[in-house]
Amino acid sequence: MSTATAHTNRLVHESSPYLKQHAHNPVDWYPWGPEALAKARELDRPIFLSIGYSACHWCHVMEHESFEDEETAHILNEHFVSIKVDREERPDIDQIYMSAVQLMTGQGGWPMSMFLTPDLKPFYGGTYFPPEDKYGRPSFKSLLRSLIDAWTNRRTEVDQVAAQQTERVQTHGLVHPEPGDLDAGLIRNAVIRLSNAFDPARGGFGSAPKFPHPMELRLLVRAWKRFTNDDPLGMARLSLDHMARGGIYDQLGGGFHRYSTDERWLVPHFEKMLYDNALLALTYLEAFQATADPTYRRIIEETLAYIAREMTSPAGPFYSTQDADSEGVEGKFFVWSAKEIKDILGADLAETFCYVYDVTDDGNWEGHNILHRSKTDTQDAKLLHLTEAALRQQIDEARRKLLEVRSRRVWPQRDEKILTAWNALMIDALAQVAQAFDKPEYAAAAEKAADFLLTTMRAPNGRLFRTATVGSAPKLNAFLEDYSFLINALISLYEATFSPRWIEAALDLTQVMIDQFWDPADAGFFYTGRDHEQLIVRTKDPSDNAIPSGNSMAVTALLRLAKLTGRADLLEKAEATLRLFRGLMADHPMAAAQMLIALDFHLGPVQEFVVVGDPAADVTRRVLRAIRGGFRPLKVVASKSPGFVAPGIDDPLPLLQGKSASGPVTTYLCENFVCRAPLVGAEAVESALS
Repeated sequence: MSTATAHTNRLVHESSPYLKQHAHNPVDWYPWGPEALAKARELDRPIFLSIGYSACHWCHVMEHESFEDEETAHILNEHFVSIKVDREERPDIDQIYMSAVQLMTGQGGWPMSMFLTPDLKPFYGGTYFPPEDKYGRPSFKSLLRSLIDAWTNRRTEVDQVAAQQTERVQTHGLVHPEPGDLDAGLIRNAVIRLSNAFDPARGGFGSAPKFPHPMELRLLVRAWKRFTNDDPLGMARLSLDHMARGGIYDQLGGGFHRYSTDERWLVPHFEKMLYDNALLALTYLEAFQATADPTYRRIIEETLAYIAREMTSPAGPFYSTQDADSEGVEGKFFVWSAKEIKDILGADLAETFCYVYDVTDDGNWEGHNILHRSKTDTQDAKLLHLTEAALRQQIDEARRKLLEVRSRRVWPQRDEKILTAWNALMIDALAQVAQAFDKPEYAAAAEKAADFLLTTMRAPNGRLFRTATVGSAPKLNAFLEDYSFLINALISLYEATFSPRWIEAALDLTQVMIDQFWDPADAGFFYTGRDHEQLIVRTKDPSDNAIPSGNSMAVTALLRLAKLTGRADLLEKAEATLRLFRGLMADHPMAAAQMLIALDFHLGPVQEFVVVGDPAADVTRRVLRAIRGGFRPLKVVASKSPGFVAPGIDDPLPLLQGKSASGPVTTYLCENFVCRAPLVGAEAVESALS
């Protein structure tokens, strides 16, 4: 009898695809919740807490090797209460016990394997454990037997270790304000630190594995703008260029894989994450605004086309991840043989394509070819004696044919979980691209997703939910990142559409965020709300990881809202949070890039634009193109039609008060508490901004 039919555990009732993947393991899994925690206390058994996510390759490996193994399952079922957690659903639990793993072992990652006392205190932890002793790691079964012996025969020692580790986790998460100014020196220091870690040959930071670091790259472009120094922009461009040509970028379908396993950006870890593609689309957009490099625009458009094609639900929101594996093999969906390509494209077109994308008979990875480029269009066209237009035409034709064939392969699994925070990142990216490219269709996609979040993912009391899946009701209290990311996205959506409902929704959510998460004693925001379940520590999520920290995005959103609304209370909370995290910005800038981006905005000078004109008129759109086209990260934009008055519109946006049109369009520009004379017509704005 197969494992799938021989066993069914409680995870079969969960909505998370990751948890459902384990529903037929012989391990008697519990989801995190009162039943599991009560069972551990009742039996006085240690808890085995296993945390992962659906696109995690090594999570699948450990499942097949250990959690589907009858002997391993018997040990777990007899001596532990086993709890499986989807880290994307419960980042609060993941944060706490990831800190514990890192403090215990000096490293972290997923799958996370943590052992707790019944009162949730960690006493032993690690990541992946193999089925036999190898890789310098003990086998999972031998580890379990050692822990059972310790629990049975040295319980006092286990309890002491658990108490000590809990205290370390609790103190590790504390943040204290440090003396010093909030000034541009913090940004200069960050640039120095980033340059020290920079790879001058291939871009990026550090050695293999290489992650994209979008917040750091966005900070570098801001440093170029602030200090009129080309070096930071050069670092950003070298990184973006190599990523765009590397295997980390899906050269056929668009979109970015999670990270590169080598220093060349060639061999990716093939999973695709919604948040990476949202953050990188925004990073390439800002680089495009700074440089007008058409390659960056193409990368943005291909990435957003991938999101629309493969990661958008019919109701509007965006799915979470695509797996690295298909048919049980990592990367199989994405790699090619030279023969396949020649059979599909024919000899002539294949010759060009294989030259451009480094396709060989021997392959460049495990006998297969990961498509990547070593040269630019200009360089390849010259060497192939083609015009760039002709080369591009051939490449696009070949890509279409290969993508059509690839679409008939067995697809990687897609996690169709809807996460509020990750959706908000994509809404923000779409709204900002819509502005810069003057493409309303991107704004329409952002609006559809935002409507879903503000209706389906919101309770009648105004509170947000964290997650939902198709066919299941939304669940779990939202965390700080869900609120702060969405508030920031709604501000961008307002600036893309000038529909006041987005600002009104942002202000409503801001009030909930302050009520639930603000720390009135020491400033900053807690990661969990006031009425969240009690865990062993209530953290403030200080550092950026793959996504910005909740606090850094809260500051970003509060500063933008304060400029648009004139609300001093929002500015005060943003400044207090910046002061709280000053030490992190100074000492660990690579963990605080989004906070430094917020600091850059705070230091200003911020340009405040009000455009009074018919939004559908060509002359108004021309003004908006002038404002939005270049790289102006320090700005807010409001707009209204001439003579338009709506109840409440002037209340949340005092910038609009008293503004009237002289002619078809009039633009008001204020900076450093000083307003220029109104700019009448499009040419006046273009001249003022040139």
